[in-house]
Amino acid sequence: MFTMGLTTFETVAIWAVFGVAILGLAYAVFLRSQILREDKGTAKMQEVWGAIKDGANAYLGSQLKSILPMIGVLTIALFLSVYIVPPSPEAHERFQGMDDNQLKLIIGIARAIAFVMGASFSMTVGQIGMRMAVEGNVRVASASRRSFGDALRIAYRAGTITGMLTDGLGLLGGTVIFIILGIAAPDALLGFGFGGTLLALFMRVGGGIFTKAADVGADLVGKVEAGIPEDDPRNPAVIADLVGDNVGDCAGMAADIFESYEVTIVSGLILGLALHAITGRLEWIIFPLIVRGVGVLSSIIGTYVVKGDTAGKSGNAMAAIFRGFLSSAAISAAMFFIAGFVYLNTPEMNEWGGWWRMPMAVFVGVLLAIAIDRLTEYFTGTHAAPVNDIKKAADTGPATLILNGISVGFESSVWSVLVIAATIVASIFIFGTIPGVDGTAQATFILYGVAMTGIGMLTLTGNNVAMDSFGPIADNANGIGEMSWHGQEDKETKDAKQIMADLDAVGNTTKAITKGVAIGSAVIAAVSLFGSFLVDVSRAQAAAGVPAEAQMQAIGIRVDIPQVFVGMLIGGALPWLFSSFAIQAVSRAASLIVLEVRRQFKLGVLEGKIPPDYKQAVAISTTAAQKELVSLALLGIVTPIAVGLLLKVEALGGFLAGIIISGQMLAVFLNNSGGAWDNAKKLIEDEPKNPAANTGKGSERHKASVVGDTVGDPFKDTAGPALNPMIKVVNLVSVIIAPIVVQYADVAGATQYVIWVVAAALVALLGWAVMRSKAPAPEMMK
Repeated sequence: MFTMGLTTFETVAIWAVFGVAILGLAYAVFLRSQILREDKGTAKMQEVWGAIKDGANAYLGSQLKSILPMIGVLTIALFLSVYIVPPSPEAHERFQGMDDNQLKLIIGIARAIAFVMGASFSMTVGQIGMRMAVEGNVRVASASRRSFGDALRIAYRAGTITGMLTDGLGLLGGTVIFIILGIAAPDALLGFGFGGTLLALFMRVGGGIFTKAADVGADLVGKVEAGIPEDDPRNPAVIADLVGDNVGDCAGMAADIFESYEVTIVSGLILGLALHAITGRLEWIIFPLIVRGVGVLSSIIGTYVVKGDTAGKSGNAMAAIFRGFLSSAAISAAMFFIAGFVYLNTPEMNEWGGWWRMPMAVFVGVLLAIAIDRLTEYFTGTHAAPVNDIKKAADTGPATLILNGISVGFESSVWSVLVIAATIVASIFIFGTIPGVDGTAQATFILYGVAMTGIGMLTLTGNNVAMDSFGPIADNANGIGEMSWHGQEDKETKDAKQIMADLDAVGNTTKAITKGVAIGSAVIAAVSLFGSFLVDVSRAQAAAGVPAEAQMQAIGIRVDIPQVFVGMLIGGALPWLFSSFAIQAVSRAASLIVLEVRRQFKLGVLEGKIPPDYKQAVAISTTAAQKELVSLALLGIVTPIAVGLLLKVEALGGFLAGIIISGQMLAVFLNNSGGAWDNAKKLIEDEPKNPAANTGKGSERHKASVVGDTVGDPFKDTAGPALNPMIKVVNLVSVIIAPIVVQYADVAGATQYVIWVVAAALVALLGWAVMRSKAPAPEMMK
């Protein structure tokens, strides 16, 4: 274990954090045993559940085969990347007595292993989390026949399993790397974060395309054309739709938040290392790990208190879930300040502005999570004005409904930006007033504060992921009930259907809230990584002999330099190109599913002449999702490398600034407009069915809302969420490539020609990715 300079308290604290990570995983195992003991319902319910389970497992197996080759290539590339630049001073300090070649070998192996570990952990969180969600959904459907409280408890605790896997594995990986490498850990942590982020991008893109292709196709033909209810068992795309909820919202979102959890700690430790160089104190590195341990403990307590009225047939699920969230927030906030007072209240740390600054920054992050939670619920929840305004717009048709939803998305982006801006300003107030600190050092302190707000924001990751997984679990339970009890109208069935419909509506809001938190955390993490980028570039420039006054941390990134402005323009454009390709993929696949469902309807599926063939829609969605995985991932990996090699490191900094600003606003717009359309549709579906009054399911207003919902589906479940990992992939690649770009900034002769050839090859690879994404699916080329 790394012990250089650690006090006894710090050594005990690190091992305690390791123990808390194990505790989080043990809690997940405990909840799993609880869930699996619950009743799985009737034979018909288990038949539907089995079809969903088989489809989800088949998709994940196919996805794994598609991404393993790229993981292998990138593992080798990350190992070799350390050989291009000199080892860091921290590596020399950690492994004293070793020469540069020995250090490069050790750090290269550590970075490659950490990359594989990050990718494996991210995949584990997504796959096991999804499988537990599938195990939970049929049990929630069964419990709805008993009471609202039982159904809520099972759905939320099944989601909490994924949350605790995210907490436990994220904390375990970062802690183990620090225990082994100590102050040299950031070199490997970059690989750990990149592995988790890349897998999240794969799972987000693939799952998002799968789920929304099936959903859009099922809704357009089933609800709009045939006038049958959602999740009607006669719809050949209904199983693909239910499978998609799991591979998109469970596996994809779990991996997404896991990588945010990783990336915030990576950026915090890199900036903490910079402050260690300034102050000589290790507290800047140790305290973020302590905060993460506190978060796991508070999430365990907060998630367990989420319960409803056990005996009743109705209740307020959102209030119960938010009560658990606030319980965790209050516990963690108190523990932050207690830990800060005990650990940081020393004469040495008080020289740097007092013990309260780090806990205060983390607390601001918790407040940011709550603010985004409330903001997202306002713009997407069924009780607030925006969604009800969209519902009213359905009176005049789909066009006005869509316009209203677009305006809601635009407005929500502005408020989200202001909340995040206020958080960064708070960091300026907290860390920008330390006596005797100014210039470059002051900027590093402030960026460290931003990183700590990101760590604070994701302190309640267990709660956030539980809220997200609750959504698809409730949705699938609703679908299983609809398919299993089709045509039954007894009181028990009606009560059960209403319970599931209520949980499903709350699940839409919790999914939107979690996506809002994920987007906010992506921006904070990206700003923190931007700070890490500045630090690493300046260190590389110092190693290359650049004077301190000419280094990037001293002069900043000047947009009046044409190359920098060009980089910013390219960075601002990339999220739009990425979103365009993701939505095009959904549109193409949905068209194929529409044609397939129409074909089966013509054969007499609706009349019961033949049974629906669910496997065809599952196969179409799977093929469409796999087609886009590699090409969309390459946009995030290759573009920053090409920009750095062609336009130099300053332009790469401008590129990062552009993608952070543009990507954040676009992601919030896509997420909230889609969520608002979805809940407006559900409000209309909950109305009493009255053709004369044009209300309820099957009415013209309902059809207008379905059109809005299908437009919003790829917004909120494909393009919007996938922007989160894409932004962080770009940032991590930039941090990894920046020292190499600096190293070869002023070369000439043969080396310069080699760089140009490499850059040209990368541009050609981008061209291939673009052409592949724009190519029609094979079935559409006939």
